[in-house]
Amino acid sequence: MTDIIQVKHLKYKYEEEAENYTLNDVTFHVKQGEWLSIIGHNGSGKSTTVRLIDGLLEAESGDIFIDGDKLTVDNVWDKRRLIGMVFQNPDNQFVGATVEDDVAFGLENQGIPLAEMRQRVQEALELVGMADFKIREPARLSGGQKQRVAIAGVVALRPKIIILDEATSMLDPEGRLDLIQIVKDIKDQHGMTVISITHDLDEVALSDRVIVMKNGQVESISTPADLFMRDDLADLDLAQPFTAELAQSLRQAGLAVPLRYFTEEELEETVWEFISKK
Repeated sequence: MTDIIQVKHLKYKYEEEAENYTLNDVTFHVKQGEWLSIIGHNGSGKSTTVRLIDGLLEAESGDIFIDGDKLTVDNVWDKRRLIGMVFQNPDNQFVGATVEDDVAFGLENQGIPLAEMRQRVQEALELVGMADFKIREPARLSGGQKQRVAIAGVVALRPKIIILDEATSMLDPEGRLDLIQIVKDIKDQHGMTVISITHDLDEVALSDRVIVMKNGQVESISTPADLFMRDDLADLDLAQPFTAELAQSLRQAGLAVPLRYFTEEELEETVWEFISKK
């Protein structure tokens, strides 16, 4: 896979007189079609990083390459069209009187012909399971439904990259799982790249790689499996996954469970193997 995003030696601070940088020499890449999660404490630089990628902020130094081109003040609007962002509070993104009006808003701004616009709106709402709500007022939707509509508005624009900036944090566990699965299905169906800023284990588990940010720098880049085996997850605002706790309990009970991360399915198969041998 080729890199769709390259971030090289970014430095940024919000106030010129600030002693410390919000981002200090941040470097990483994102491959086309992958799901990259970014985690870390509040203030570690996660949201600042994606705002720089989307051109909402301008770095003091360093370079960002999007789809092969260096991000500049001259091409920022063109590159921003390749990126769709979904924020924590969907109410801040709604501008239409109805769901379908809201999803169509970005398409209207891009001058998409009416017939194509209607088709894209319908397809996007069907993808997120909200086609039956298209004439509903956004204010009358639940939190999970609002986030689905926000995602539909992004998907209708057909970006190459979707950025989720704490997009599931205001939802209950069931709502988070539902929304994450919708994004995964869209990603797999359309080959989109996903960058997710999150503290949610299920969201992290779906990603291909995880960046841990600390004090404005990249502390580590790993797979979710490697991350979940760390003994300092609490320091990263992450709980230990249930399967990791259960595997440890099984080891303490005398079962020779390998010291690695297991998904629920993998751990179930491992336990059944032990049982079948007895």
